[in-house]
Amino acid sequence: MPTVTEIVHRRRERRADSRRRNDSRVRAGWLGLGYIFSVALAVGIFAFAFAYADLTRDLPNVAQLPVLLNPTNGLLLQPTRLTDRSGGVTLFTFAPADGARTYARLSTLPQSLRDATIAAADINFNAHNGYTLSGLDNPDAHPTLAQSLAYDFLLFDEPSSLRRALRERLLAAQIQSEYGRNQILEWYLNSANYGHYAFGINAAAQLYFGKAARDLTLSESAMLAAVAQAPSLNPFDAPEAAAQRGEELLGVMKDLGLIDDDEYARAIRAMPSPPAPLRSTPVGLPITGEGSSAIVNLVMAQLSTRYDRQRIERGGLIIVSTIDFDLQQQSLCVTQIFSARLAAQVLDENNCASARYLSSPPADANLVAPSASAIVLDPRTGQILALVGETTRGVESPHMSAHPPGSLLAPFIYLTGFARGLGPASLVWDIPQGDIQNGDGIFHGPMRLRAALANDYLIPAFDVLAQMGAQNAINTARSFGLDLIADSAFVSDSPPASLLDVAGAYSVFAAQGLRNGQTLDDSIQPSIVLRVDTIEGATWLDWSQPESQSVVTPQLAYLMNHILSDGPARWPSWGNPNVLEIGRPAAVKSGWTGGPDAWTVGYTPSRVVAVWVGDSSTPLNPPQGGEVNPPPQAEASSPLQGGARGVRVPAALWSALMQTASASLAPDGWSAPVGITEMDVCDPSGLLPTNDCPTIVREIFLNGFEPAQADNLFRGYQINRETGLLATVFTPPELVERRVFMVVPAEARVWAAESGLPVPPETYDAIQVGAPNPNVNISAPALFADVNGIVQIIGTAAGEGFQYYRIQVGQGLNPREWIQIGGDVSAPVTNGLLAEWDTAGLSGLYAIQLIVVYGDSRVETAITQVTITNP
Repeated sequence: MPTVTEIVHRRRERRADSRRRNDSRVRAGWLGLGYIFSVALAVGIFAFAFAYADLTRDLPNVAQLPVLLNPTNGLLLQPTRLTDRSGGVTLFTFAPADGARTYARLSTLPQSLRDATIAAADINFNAHNGYTLSGLDNPDAHPTLAQSLAYDFLLFDEPSSLRRALRERLLAAQIQSEYGRNQILEWYLNSANYGHYAFGINAAAQLYFGKAARDLTLSESAMLAAVAQAPSLNPFDAPEAAAQRGEELLGVMKDLGLIDDDEYARAIRAMPSPPAPLRSTPVGLPITGEGSSAIVNLVMAQLSTRYDRQRIERGGLIIVSTIDFDLQQQSLCVTQIFSARLAAQVLDENNCASARYLSSPPADANLVAPSASAIVLDPRTGQILALVGETTRGVESPHMSAHPPGSLLAPFIYLTGFARGLGPASLVWDIPQGDIQNGDGIFHGPMRLRAALANDYLIPAFDVLAQMGAQNAINTARSFGLDLIADSAFVSDSPPASLLDVAGAYSVFAAQGLRNGQTLDDSIQPSIVLRVDTIEGATWLDWSQPESQSVVTPQLAYLMNHILSDGPARWPSWGNPNVLEIGRPAAVKSGWTGGPDAWTVGYTPSRVVAVWVGDSSTPLNPPQGGEVNPPPQAEASSPLQGGARGVRVPAALWSALMQTASASLAPDGWSAPVGITEMDVCDPSGLLPTNDCPTIVREIFLNGFEPAQADNLFRGYQINRETGLLATVFTPPELVERRVFMVVPAEARVWAAESGLPVPPETYDAIQVGAPNPNVNISAPALFADVNGIVQIIGTAAGEGFQYYRIQVGQGLNPREWIQIGGDVSAPVTNGLLAEWDTAGLSGLYAIQLIVVYGDSRVETAITQVTITNP
């Protein structure tokens, strides 16, 4: 038994072991925490390093700023120029006046301008290090002057994101550290956008106040400092807003202690009144309107999908457009002359060579407020060669508004049918349907689809639309960049389309199913920009090589081209000769809307020309109730609402432009691709010709869709020429003549009657049975007897010189075909059995004919009619 001492000793040892174990666990815990902290710290350091590396990867060098912003020989970065496709002709200069931009040293500028700029753009300019962390949630805000410089000149081509916002602040800190506040303020004042292409304070002061920046007053400085924050609210475009914002800025300056109460009051009283524009029209292409044109607008719209618009306008670039300068000049002048003629005005035509192609407008085309616009493009590249904005009374505007495309949508409805088995030869009916009318107010009956499309007859298009299904037609139109309402109101109510939309859609047909151009807004569209270079020669953008996308097969495109380029097919509505015949193959489609808009779009393999003409004096609302054109007895309020006569208005301009654009090109057409068959068919059924077919034409088909059925639209009938009724077997042969009639379906009979179309008689000639011939007769079955099963034919076949007889039967009162019962019988029969006829499987009215042939070649006949009633 252990002693007390041993027990105490053991207890002490156990306590010591417990303390050692606890200490060990504590040490292990601290070591674990230290390890975890070390790993987390390392991970954090590496993550920060990687994030910072990613953030600063390819970060622009701030050393570029002096190169871009410091003056060279006292001059600033020079304005951006827009040239024609050769680069040799300046179409537009992005500057308020034709002159070099000059640099303003900060020391020469009034203190009021410096203070106003800081108060408006960077109120804490003298307190921060070039950047602020506020506004990170809005990457498009640049709250300091240094950040504005960083974005405008170094980060303008980066997408809006948090990453760009952080990079902007890194660069702003570097800019301020490297160049200081005064240089930042000086650079900002010499590069800020003051509206109307006025970049830099000298340009703005001269533009709006006709003075140098050094001479600006306090009120003028405040106004311009406010304009720099919202360039569209400038003294020209928004004079009241510009003055109000200037006054508000003066109040801020007073609150900051930059000006006292007296200075504030004097500046408010001296706030400039709205000035008159002082700038001149930019040099180059004659451009009207406020320093812009349709060409400039479209160039900027397309480039803005890639670059910041303000950076483009800021300067230092050469934009080479796709515009052919000579063609543009001719397109502009001939459109101006055309629009003036429509308004019964006269312009000097001596310097416009293309005017010789311009035919006189229709006699009733004296419009009140006519407008016209046009586009010419190369379908092989999708490049726009000429573009004329809406021109009124000989004056071009920059506008290219969207307008109802009207019947220009019809080809895309028919194309939907082509893809599902229809073709140019398919039979369609142009007959009344509700209150829908054609442009000429006439219904033309049966025709090939070719004629319906070439002449713009709408009811066949409505029928095809109904057959093919609304969504299918909508999908087809959208694949070409257009949209339609898939019902009978598609002409008047479909969504509007621009001239560019229409030309781009039809260029697909011209290019045999390919859409050529450049990718803009996720789709390939016609382009007006060839390339963008810097003044130093570096290339920003090169669109000289087109992108291509297949929209429709070459075979389907060929069907459309073959129809729209078929001159004789459109003669019924256009006449011969007509303005659309230009001496070379050209596909043409007119478009009318029932309102004051009319179109002509036409193309060759190498040129597409689209023309719109409108009359803004008439309401744009189409007639109600589904009626897409006023009835012929109703007088339209504008010649353009007159359907067939309305579409002739833009056709004259189209003809002149197409002849001008194609003058130096070979007169090429489209060759048939593999998969197209050509064969003779009956017109208008499109089926195989028969002896009754009055007109045989050559037509094209997709392989596999050629007709296999004989024509059934025209049919010959035996007619009693005296009574005009259907001949029967009892009609004397000398009175029977064969006539060919069109077989009109039930739904077209009212139209046929109203049109005076001859229709076959439905009534048979009266049956007149003469005295029986004692040597040639049928005594049984009796006339009009009901028979079935095996029928015994009783009668007489005899007489002097008898050779033989035969019995034949045929269906109907006047059978078209006869079937012989048995063979020829050479033994005469007198009131006996002539033949037995098995009627199994037959029913209805039949004729039984006895034919007796004599030695002198004489032939005698006897006929009876029976009704077969087999169960």
